[in-house]
Amino acid sequence: MPVKASPVRGKSTPRVVPQPPSEHSDESLSGHSLLSVSSLTLDMVSEILSRATLLEHENPLERAKRLASRRLALLFYEASTRTRTSFELAAKGLGVDTTLVSSLSSSIEKGESLKDTGLTLRALGAEAIILRHPSSGAACLLQRETRLPVLNAGDGTHEHPSQALLDLRTMLGHLRPGVGPLTANTLAGVTISIVGDILHSRVARSNILLLPKLGARVILCGPSQLLPDVASQTGPGIEVERNFVKALQQSQVVMMLRIQAERLAGLQLDLDEYKSGYQLTEELLAGNAPKTLVMHPGPIVRGLELTGEVADGPQSLILEQVQHGVAIRMALVDRALSRRTHVSSNEVAQ
Repeated sequence: MPVKASPVRGKSTPRVVPQPPSEHSDESLSGHSLLSVSSLTLDMVSEILSRATLLEHENPLERAKRLASRRLALLFYEASTRTRTSFELAAKGLGVDTTLVSSLSSSIEKGESLKDTGLTLRALGAEAIILRHPSSGAACLLQRETRLPVLNAGDGTHEHPSQALLDLRTMLGHLRPGVGPLTANTLAGVTISIVGDILHSRVARSNILLLPKLGARVILCGPSQLLPDVASQTGPGIEVERNFVKALQQSQVVMMLRIQAERLAGLQLDLDEYKSGYQLTEELLAGNAPKTLVMHPGPIVRGLELTGEVADGPQSLILEQVQHGVAIRMALVDRALSRRTHVSSNEVAQ
């Protein structure tokens, strides 16, 4: 479903007069940002995947020289384990000096605005910022105000682009191993069901924008409280199916989403009823989708959206997704900070 990037709630949005970017201007550098998967062409996605593979297989000692002593700030207004840790490990693997700023241990706690925090980090020497924020549009605002490369690590219910990229890399490794440059038919014939709290999921939104570009069919499945009918109008290749069993029977991949209790204020949702209709169990999987790959962006609530047996079972790619996250985020950090903007397939093959 389309979403508009809104200003950060409770903060004024200063008017910015755009200046034409020069080759070495701040605005030119901020072009290495990743705010939304909608800004990525298939060539760009192919390049990010190639860069991830190159970096993943590079000698760690050589890799650590790539961006030695460059400076990056991780600015996290929300709790995170997988995203924050993998971005930090990715940056350190490239030799980057990182600093973590959280809302509970900084001037943010005293009411400092996102703009002022970003400008402070820039003045302290940060050359790029990785941002997670509870408000949709926060990453766009931060890039505009700091003119630094900003990597969106999740903004409100808007997007989580690096998660969609690592999800894609995980799928390709199983469904299209060894595939070359991506095309509009790379995932033709593949059906992916995304199940659960679609309404509030930035992960779902980024995957909905990315996967159909490669020819995938995407089925959205969940109760009406968490999945409005209008979601089917998001774009070509997107369908809504309320019946979980029917969705499973058609899918090569099923992506389960956490019920985001922190975002459910005002919604009438019976969790026992939800589990009876949409929980993924061993029995459901064996009877309807014995070869379907199971994914989940985390964190998992075992016993709610899926059982522990499924999470730990042979069809689960959940920990593999986490592993792919480091490689993808290395590629994004390298892309944000490196003067070299392209990695060729020949380099990956070497």
